[in-house]
Amino acid sequence: MTFLFPALVGGSVAERPALRFGERSLTYAELADAAGGLAGRLDGAGRVAVWATPTLETAVAVVAALLAGVPAVPLNPKSGESELGHILTDSRPSVVLVEAGVELPASLRGLERIDVEVPGSPEVSGSLGVPGRPAVPGSPESPEFPDSSAALVVYTSGTTGPPKGAVIPRRAIAATLDALADAWRWTGDDVLVHGLPLFHVHGLILGVLGPLRRGGSLRHLGRFSAEGVARELNDGATMLFGVPTMYHRLAEALEADVELAKALGRARLLVSGSAALPVHDHRRITAATGRRVIERYGMTETLMNTSVRVDGEPRPGTVGVPLPGVGLRLVEEDGSTIAGYDTDGVPTGAHDGVSVGEIQVRGPNLFTEYLNRPDATADAFTEDGWFRTGDMAVLDADGHVRIVGRRATDLIKSGGYKIGAGEIENALLEHPAVKEAAVTGEPDDDLGERVVAWVVPEGAPGPALGDELADHVARSLAPHKRPRVVRFLDTLPRNDMGKILKRALTANG
Repeated sequence: MTFLFPALVGGSVAERPALRFGERSLTYAELADAAGGLAGRLDGAGRVAVWATPTLETAVAVVAALLAGVPAVPLNPKSGESELGHILTDSRPSVVLVEAGVELPASLRGLERIDVEVPGSPEVSGSLGVPGRPAVPGSPESPEFPDSSAALVVYTSGTTGPPKGAVIPRRAIAATLDALADAWRWTGDDVLVHGLPLFHVHGLILGVLGPLRRGGSLRHLGRFSAEGVARELNDGATMLFGVPTMYHRLAEALEADVELAKALGRARLLVSGSAALPVHDHRRITAATGRRVIERYGMTETLMNTSVRVDGEPRPGTVGVPLPGVGLRLVEEDGSTIAGYDTDGVPTGAHDGVSVGEIQVRGPNLFTEYLNRPDATADAFTEDGWFRTGDMAVLDADGHVRIVGRRATDLIKSGGYKIGAGEIENALLEHPAVKEAAVTGEPDDDLGERVVAWVVPEGAPGPALGDELADHVARSLAPHKRPRVVRFLDTLPRNDMGKILKRALTANG
């Protein structure tokens, strides 16, 4: 049995800052008081919904549920009524935890409501660490929760149907966070800054539970801004988490902001995830700051699978090597294995940097099931227990994983070739006339599928720009990867995590 938050039981870190959201903060002592008190009210609650705004209250609510051994269901406050209704019907929470004074949508008003009370100011004093204080629920003094028990139910984005609830066990959270600590040399001395939403794996598990497991600190920006990032890094923050859209904004701002460049240069670690960071932005950030952005790869069902190691060589366009304990293999359509790693990190097969296959993974980081969906759970795993990610990749000669896209939307079969959309997108972004780019395939009577580029241009596109961009890709990569169609847009559709919604592009194409 694993206690997720050793720092909450006192000791030398009791008065260390644990969480800060804007001007409101909690030490470890204060967090233990607030979350421990709330945990006591959740006994026997079944699942609990958490209205996951970027606030101290959300962090305290999730920690309280974990301390009480009650699965938490984070809810995206931007969800529409239909999606929210589906999640509530599917997960059937008995209560909803929410910041006091917040008005909830009609679909949640029938649930018992518990207002999360958090004093959360620099003046508040805590009492953890006082001799004789009762043990925090779920601490080593009362380890009643098996590692396999459900900690969170996190709903997928639902791009191919209604969202599915991935049941995340306690062991997966501990395994992922400890593996990242190994890869990133993450310790209690680190101070993390980010502005990510708290209803998803990236912002919640890595961004809130990660610092708490290490005994370190989180400073949440509330709303991401370059000014906020610079302020926190100049004030002692050591790590920055972000998604590609955030790093793109930083790269754009760096061109005219020397002070921002200095601040980013002070960071020990810059980490990007949730989607691929374009090579162009990698290079701009490194040129301005002297720092390389580290990428990692994971998903809701698997938490983290791979990462560039802090003691390794970050290479734009790759997501590093499997984390400790994670097995990874690339599989052909016929089920044969191309190459991979076993769970001890030993390479298998040919790492040739060319052969494209689906990523399949296994390890303690995996979810246990899709809630109420035994059919979908069975379909997600192979007969020998590997999870099918649906992501396509190659393994470079040095062992790094290079993702080329999603099997459903990013693998284009054209003229007998397997083409990954990601490398074409990176090539397009190298052109000075391209601000944003996405690549899809569409049916073609001759080629099977043709490559289609969706481009947000820098300024008004001239009549010859489409041909110029197609020629640019052909010169940079190979003639068969040339876009056959170039379509210009004002913006690309994205979800809350910054991922481009390619199905929306093709639906409106």
